[in-house]
Amino acid sequence: MKLLEYQGKELFSEYNIDVPKSYLAKNQSELNQIVDKLEFPVVLKSQLTVGGRGKAGAILKCTKKEELAPKFTELLNKVVKGERPKIILIEEVVDIDKELYLSLFLNRGKRTYSLISSSQGGMDIESVENKVIQDVSINGLSQSVAENIAKNLGLSGVTATTFAELVTKLAKLVKEKEAELAEINPVAILKNGTCLALDSKIIIDDNSLFRHSELRKYIQISELQEQAEKNGFSFVELDGNIAIIGNGAGLVMSTLDVVNDAGGKSGAFLDFGGRATTETIYKAIEVISKLSKVKAILVNLFGGIVRTDLVAQAILDAYKNGMISVPIYARISGAESEKSRQMLSNSNAKLYDTVEEAISSLVHYIGLSK
Repeated sequence: MKLLEYQGKELFSEYNIDVPKSYLAKNQSELNQIVDKLEFPVVLKSQLTVGGRGKAGAILKCTKKEELAPKFTELLNKVVKGERPKIILIEEVVDIDKELYLSLFLNRGKRTYSLISSSQGGMDIESVENKVIQDVSINGLSQSVAENIAKNLGLSGVTATTFAELVTKLAKLVKEKEAELAEINPVAILKNGTCLALDSKIIIDDNSLFRHSELRKYIQISELQEQAEKNGFSFVELDGNIAIIGNGAGLVMSTLDVVNDAGGKSGAFLDFGGRATTETIYKAIEVISKLSKVKAILVNLFGGIVRTDLVAQAILDAYKNGMISVPIYARISGAESEKSRQMLSNSNAKLYDTVEEAISSLVHYIGLSK
């Protein structure tokens, strides 16, 4: 789970790692509420999970109040690598004397952590030659090791002391939050010699989230996932062009496997469970309809606890209202299944006795439409 910059900095503050004074705004109304609190110049930073914000123009500096609103609007509407920000971080500019680099990541091959530090910060670490790499025990990092790292970077006095403290605090965060990566790039050395985290990049191990309920608030979900969850659906977007709809996690997952084995590529799967009505099925199709990459929909429904004629009516309504135009290949069995067949006989939905037949026809159609 990748945290946004401001979320990572919230964790930094929890571990007493200093960060710049900042505010958050999702829209113009929220911006207006904080504008009088700002001390210019400030930096506006799009909150995105993708990298390359600076090069993409998603970080802007404002030297005066009049620049704030137009630049804020510009960032909210700027898409970077397919991602649009939902919130903007506004930070007051700090007086920097020097920039360093610091990261700690889980080295699975060595079953330990590896720490990378450099006297050159603010750039891609891959392009930096002057860097120090050191393995750190999963049990933690001692003060003496942290002090030695500061010494290897040529730091002294207050800077060496505060940097060593920063290293130990970051190591404590990584261990306690079970992070796969925690990066500060750059670490700012201020005029008084103290250290400040100007940026944050934190990745949490997904498999550890059940132990960290305090981190669940940071889980990023797409608008489609959010819409699906509101309707009680389980929805996952994938890379292919076939959408799968079914009732029951086991049924949906096994259907996905059969599609892949047949040479198809799933673009999404949606499990609406057993609480199906015409309205909920219609909403399920509505979620799928927003995926422009989908060329066909596969419905695999066992109607033991679902009236399949309700499903058929939802499909008819979706076509009638122009919500979808792509073909639907369906295996619908169970209560009222024969009635469902009659209802859909003149539609763009094709019905089959087995899911294998439906998938075979669907994959053939996808191949012809390329």
